[in-house]
Amino acid sequence: MKNISKVTLSLVFLMFCGLYSCAQKNKPNIVIIYTDDQGYGDVSALNSEAKFETPNMDRLVNEGVTFTDGHSSDAVCTPSRYSLLTGRYSWRTRLKENVVHADGPCLIEKDRMTIASLLREQGYSTAMIGKWHLQMEFVGDSKKGGRDWSKPFTDGPIEKGFDYFFGIAASMNYGILTFLENDHVVEAPTLYTKKKMDVTPRTYRMTPPYQEERERGYVEVAPSFNDELVLETLANKAVEYIGTAAKETKEGKPFFLYLPLTSPHLPHATHPDFQGKSNCGNYGDFMQETDYRVGQVLDALKANGLEENTLVIFSSDNGAESNYAYQRDTYEHYSCMNFKGGKRDIYEGGHRVPFLMRWPNVIEAGGTVDGPVGQTDYFATIADIVGAEIPDNAGEDSYSLYPQMKNIQAKQVERNLINHSFFGNFAIREGKWKLNMLRGSGGSLKPVNIEPKPGEALYELYDLDKDPGETTNLYFEHPEVVNKLKEKITNIIQNGRSTDGKPQSFVKENWKQLTWMTLN
Repeated sequence: MKNISKVTLSLVFLMFCGLYSCAQKNKPNIVIIYTDDQGYGDVSALNSEAKFETPNMDRLVNEGVTFTDGHSSDAVCTPSRYSLLTGRYSWRTRLKENVVHADGPCLIEKDRMTIASLLREQGYSTAMIGKWHLQMEFVGDSKKGGRDWSKPFTDGPIEKGFDYFFGIAASMNYGILTFLENDHVVEAPTLYTKKKMDVTPRTYRMTPPYQEERERGYVEVAPSFNDELVLETLANKAVEYIGTAAKETKEGKPFFLYLPLTSPHLPHATHPDFQGKSNCGNYGDFMQETDYRVGQVLDALKANGLEENTLVIFSSDNGAESNYAYQRDTYEHYSCMNFKGGKRDIYEGGHRVPFLMRWPNVIEAGGTVDGPVGQTDYFATIADIVGAEIPDNAGEDSYSLYPQMKNIQAKQVERNLINHSFFGNFAIREGKWKLNMLRGSGGSLKPVNIEPKPGEALYELYDLDKDPGETTNLYFEHPEVVNKLKEKITNIIQNGRSTDGKPQSFVKENWKQLTWMTLN
């Protein structure tokens, strides 16, 4: 060792740095665009009868791969976002049903690995621009003595692996309605507002006038907040970030951008430039604006020379809001296609969503993959792409889709897919079979062919190959399938994971939906 000159060591060091830089340059940039309450039929390339056009989403279909049986983990907002970022089902946390609010302890536990923290460890710049809705903690209480908006909020995206954050705290019907940057409030939400009914049935807006006094049902809002400008603001920030990150990318530092948009979730606050432009009322207008914002991001990647080696993932946090029936009956637009139900439901319309990926360097254009996959799979897929190892206490419900991205004919790993509803009901998939597990005390739709006893667990079994609309319950015809799937979902819950690996702990309390089993 003494005979090795300083010059030799320097050359070795420079060679290592060069190899590292080359490896970093080969890693793709990653952009996840996540819409809010968008049904499978709200992409015109996936729905030939759509009453509005989505040319930019169609670009992703035509230039990438479509997973035709792709699912959000839940049929409602918060739990799907948790699962996407962590690769873990949200019902393993304290949240067994419903959603969280804007202000409070974050649902993502301290020190839990996220896609952002995993990629940051791999040398990525990480940014989130958009809607969080996993809670963050603000100083003070609007109900008990007021807020101190000058102080930073905590337990937000910056503490979950993101280097940069710009967006809003939650859905616009929950507040806090103001833009946030990193760990600070951009404009103090010193006024109050509530839902104001819109012209379309069952829709609302969060427009002025705002008032100075808080009343029941009102949320905090910044004086200049305008719901019609939120999408535009988020898209412009994303374009700005891509332009800045492009410079670092060319120097060997790739980036990850998580872009959860606020549309088409209520309020349907369409920018004035898009109002009255579709053949599907305000909802269609809002979807066309959403598509335009997606196009701004795709165009920014191309303009900065990043298109070929950027993986773009596009999906939605759940199926279409219940006013999908209005669009169907009034305009003959089927947001949920022929699937049963919509947002909040355990049925396919609640969680089968657009599930698109484009990466020109790797993915062959225009392909489809038909097996069941879920958004929890993004975690393991990205880890696989960048060569990161996943520890036992991370990504417990995540399977890599990288083989199918490289070759759509590649055999999918055998797995069970779990879906979950607003009410905490479960469904388990295995191939063509789907078992819906409905408790007698809740659920938005009554099951078929079974009269429940008080407190009794109910089951529906469907063959989705023959019956994607879930119209014929085969529970009585195939008891062997029912029993097998019940056993499998019990094991997945008990083991704290659905992938191979060391069993993991989870929150077991307050779980009234598990009427068919007892937790050890």
